[in-house]
Amino acid sequence: PVPLLEPVPQNPGPQNEYDLLVIGGGSGGLACAKEAAQFGRKVAVLDYVEPSPQGTKWGLGGTCVNVGCIPKKLMHQAALLGSALKDAQHYGWNIAQPVHHTWSLMAQAVQNYVKSLNWGHRVQLQDKKVKYFNMKGSFSDPYTIRGLTKAGKETIITAENIVIATGGRPKYPTHIAGALEYGITNVSLECAGFLTGIGLDTTVMMRSIPLRGFDQQMASLVTEHMESYGTKFLKRCFPTKVEKLESNRLQVTWKNTDLGTEETDSFDTVMWAVGRAPDTETLNLETVGVKTNSETGKIIVDASEATSVPHIYAIGDITEGRPELTPTAIAAGKLLAQRLFGESSELMDYDNVPTTVFTPLEYGCVGLSEEMAVRCYGSDNIEVYHAYYKPLEFTVAERDATQCYMKVVCLREREQRILGLHFIGPNAGEVIQGFALGIKCGATYPQLMKTIGIHPTCAEEITKLHITKRSGLDATVTGC
Repeated sequence: PVPLLEPVPQNPGPQNEYDLLVIGGGSGGLACAKEAAQFGRKVAVLDYVEPSPQGTKWGLGGTCVNVGCIPKKLMHQAALLGSALKDAQHYGWNIAQPVHHTWSLMAQAVQNYVKSLNWGHRVQLQDKKVKYFNMKGSFSDPYTIRGLTKAGKETIITAENIVIATGGRPKYPTHIAGALEYGITNVSLECAGFLTGIGLDTTVMMRSIPLRGFDQQMASLVTEHMESYGTKFLKRCFPTKVEKLESNRLQVTWKNTDLGTEETDSFDTVMWAVGRAPDTETLNLETVGVKTNSETGKIIVDASEATSVPHIYAIGDITEGRPELTPTAIAAGKLLAQRLFGESSELMDYDNVPTTVFTPLEYGCVGLSEEMAVRCYGSDNIEVYHAYYKPLEFTVAERDATQCYMKVVCLREREQRILGLHFIGPNAGEVIQGFALGIKCGATYPQLMKTIGIHPTCAEEITKLHITKRSGLDATVTGC
């Protein structure tokens, strides 16, 4: 029988130009676009960098490549080399004092490397036949994006599937007088750490706790180490205004919560590190019905990265409840493309994602913080094995290792599955990356004890952890 009503086509009108359009050329967006192109699909990427209030802009590749992980780690390395020069003298190297660091030389070298990455991303898109538009995109209907160039020229692009991967931008505390005019933005502790490391007088103002969301025992050790190496901390303080003095220095006024006093001091540079906000304002999401969390502004997605509109997806920092990390965005982008075009059904697994904070003494972790483990399982049901250790490199150099510490948080019952691993010390990222595989595979404390260490390393101390917090015994490692 002939149906009385014709079914309404999902997408009336002409055939869409692209199989996939990605808005945002950062870690997640580029990974998704390139993966989709491997399946022979017609793919386009829109990327546009709105200049910062100070007029800074950058090339293709997103936050990580341009103003995040990559330049941050290189400048952290610059600072580590500075400490290595101090250590070197203990090891018999004659180094003329005082050593001097030239900021402009480092900055130029970092910029040059970043530019090579921008170029590399452009070339990869061309090689994979992905169309690149240097335009700012906004939805005009669920299948149509209006792209605007810097000059205001408009292009209309239609696509069968659309992925939003616009990430975030730093927040400015606009309620503070002078914040926008006189501030630049950064990653707080890491930045303060390497600035101190290259010999600059650096102060961190914190209104509450350091490294929110991380294990707080570890966070305290990280800041303690920074303090002992010369970074100043103004704890439980919040700024009220920034003014420019005739000397061109910036005068900052703040309130000290504990003392109830108002204090002031002047600085050459003021940096804001008060979090990041999702870059969605201009996307016109409400028009097409993409739902966001009203508090955070992030896009609400399900386990398959789908938004509230069937063929519109979102990945990376823009999505609600996901870690703001480059590797998770890349993996999620690739898997999404495989599900859309490659007959895969594999979802991104956001559990046990390892990460590292590149402070002067690095902090790496994977799994649950001790607080979270206690909250999930109760303190009677978890066992924490821990140790204070001294890296061999620190001995001859006579470096203080007070904050070199590690702990493994396990379930207390039967097989003692490992819930979290935390490590503070040199090369924390390299140490945690390997153990992350074990924890992803469900490693237990007995399996960890069966693992033979590589001697002499810092990482081997993890395979020797035997003192529990519960025992109250001294956790300092002795012997070689």
